[in-house]
Amino acid sequence: MKKLTEEEKKILSESIRVVPNFPKEGIIFRDITTLLNNKKVLSFLLDHLSERYKDMKLDFIAGTESRGFIFAAMLCAKLDLPFVPIRKPNKLPSSVFTCEYELEYGTDKVQIHQDAFRDIKNAKVLLIDDLIATGGTAIASLELIKQAGGECIESCFLINLKNLGGMKKLEKYCAAYSVLDF
Repeated sequence: MKKLTEEEKKILSESIRVVPNFPKEGIIFRDITTLLNNKKVLSFLLDHLSERYKDMKLDFIAGTESRGFIFAAMLCAKLDLPFVPIRKPNKLPSSVFTCEYELEYGTDKVQIHQDAFRDIKNAKVLLIDDLIATGGTAIASLELIKQAGGECIESCFLINLKNLGGMKKLEKYCAAYSVLDF
C-alpha cells in the first residue's frame, strides 16, 4: 500500500483552512471546505483512498454525519460500492439501532438502519469520517455497524487530532487509518 510522501501530506494539509477560536475560544477548527473546492487536491485524495481500499473486498462504506457522508459517498462512487449513512437521531425513516456515547459536556447518539447491510452476514464495511478527536462518535459508529450485522474492516479519517487520543482508543476495535495527523 503506497504511503503518502511528506510533500503530498503538506499539499493536503495546506488545502485545509485553519480557523482559530471556532466554534468557541481555544478551539482550532480544521475547515475541509477549502479542500473540497480544490478539485486537484480532492481528486488526489480520492485517488489515494481508492488505491488504499480497492482490494479490500468491501461490501459497503459507512459515513458518519455529516462531513463523513461527503468522503464516503465520493469513495463509494469511485469503488462502485453502496453507501450507508450513520446519522444523528430522528433522521432515518425506518427501524434503527441507536448507540449513545459520552461527550466531554454530556451525551449524544447516532443511528443506523437495522437493514443497512441488506442481510449480508458479516458484511465487510469501511467507516469514514472527516476527523477523529476523542473517538466517541467513531466507537459508537463501530458498535452500530456491529449491531446491524457488519464487520468494520478499517476506519478512515482525513484528520486525526492526535493529542486527543481518539485513534489510540479506536485501535482496540478495528484497524484505523488517518491521512493527516495534527
